[in-house]
Amino acid sequence: MNGEDMNELLNRIHDIGIVPVIAIDDASKAVPLAKALSDGGLAAAEVTFRTEAAAEAIEAIVSEVPDMIVGAGTVLTKEQADSAIEAGAKFIVSPGFNPEITRYVLDKGVCMMPGTATAGEMEQAMAMGLTAVKFFPAELNGGIEKLKALAGPYKNLKWMPTGGINTSNLAAYMSFSQILACGGTWMVKKELIEGECYDEITAICKAAVKKMLGFELRHIGINMENKEEAYKLAATISSIFDMDQRFAEKSVFVGDGFEVMNFMDRGTNGHLAIATNDVDRAVYHLGRRGVTFDESSRLSDDKGTRFIYIDGEFGGFPIHLVRK
Repeated sequence: MNGEDMNELLNRIHDIGIVPVIAIDDASKAVPLAKALSDGGLAAAEVTFRTEAAAEAIEAIVSEVPDMIVGAGTVLTKEQADSAIEAGAKFIVSPGFNPEITRYVLDKGVCMMPGTATAGEMEQAMAMGLTAVKFFPAELNGGIEKLKALAGPYKNLKWMPTGGINTSNLAAYMSFSQILACGGTWMVKKELIEGECYDEITAICKAAVKKMLGFELRHIGINMENKEEAYKLAATISSIFDMDQRFAEKSVFVGDGFEVMNFMDRGTNGHLAIATNDVDRAVYHLGRRGVTFDESSRLSDDKGTRFIYIDGEFGGFPIHLVRK
């Protein structure tokens, strides 16, 4: 895998956002489990080498569920790395930073994300050319606050925190732009796999995706013919609800919920702005549901896409996504 392909793989993992960490004892359950994860929006999995069924499970998923990005976790030896790569694993994850194993995997042209817990380990990984590493165990090592503190000197490094992450603290991690993805086991607990509770696994995944994206109405845009009419309407709304006004070049914001345009902008009536933790992740997940986007409207910065319109109108209102 060359650098371009590796970046593409990391971008796909970023957009999926959550990587379920699977410890599977029975390889025959691997394919229905992978389908349940994918149906829930999580088309990625890290199959750990804590069980003897790992390589067989990876091979089965790669063969039968081609839309899944399958990696291998808890890889501690060269033999395990070889087994995972031969089975079709697209990325390798280790719990700690072993320079020998890390270099071995990289020399084979496979994406490697070694576990790191300290700044020193992260610097060693970066010296080997890595731009993404695992942060493990995340919560016990200071969680998202530690990563934010490290972001100053390591602006070009992305992390996949794993360990202690669940639906309740997921949003705190996913709102930080240097998080590649979060790894977790809460949607693939052993009892759910053994009980073949695939519908429940899918439901947990959907809830996690919803929490990760964090959609909320940012404001309602109202189109007006000119500045005079816009200012008049804005003043009226402000007076009725005792909301502050903020004047911009093309509009007047009233409180947190209204943007009165001083010209006839997109849409028959105006627009709806929906905020999300990460626009690129939102585009990916909504795209899986059949939603399409107006690429000409995309605005980006060094953190990715910050603004884009969904194709079409909804009750006379086009909808755009905006980063929180």
